[in-house]
Amino acid sequence: MARNAYKQQELSEEQQVELQETVEEKADATRTFFQSLFASNRFSSSVFVGYIPFIAFVGLLAIIYIANRHYAERTVREIDRLGKEVKEMNWDYKSLSADLMKLTTQTEIAKRVDSMGLKERTEPPKKIRVVKPKK
Repeated sequence: MARNAYKQQELSEEQQVELQETVEEKADATRTFFQSLFASNRFSSSVFVGYIPFIAFVGLLAIIYIANRHYAERTVREIDRLGKEVKEMNWDYKSLSADLMKLTTQTEIAKRVDSMGLKERTEPPKKIRVVKPKK
């Protein structure tokens, strides 16, 4: 594996001074940036009044976002409730359908009409033929 020969070489005094100056320049630039960012003239009342429409707009967007979230959650809960209701009605339908199929069988009908005095036929039906006289 090759070794990095550049790191092993020591920097000359000129290079060290040059690096030191660039580091100090960058530190000064950073310091002035933060000083200008938190300067008292940025937070004066006249500047703040200029930002009121933007702050109101962001507040309105936040309220709309929260309302939309509540509406979505309410809709999801409603969908879940309706899904459970559909399943329950489907079970009721299947149960009632099975009961109806059982009650409409021939033996069940015969048992129910027996109390009325009606009896099930044991012989097949007879055909009645009407003979028209010839003229």
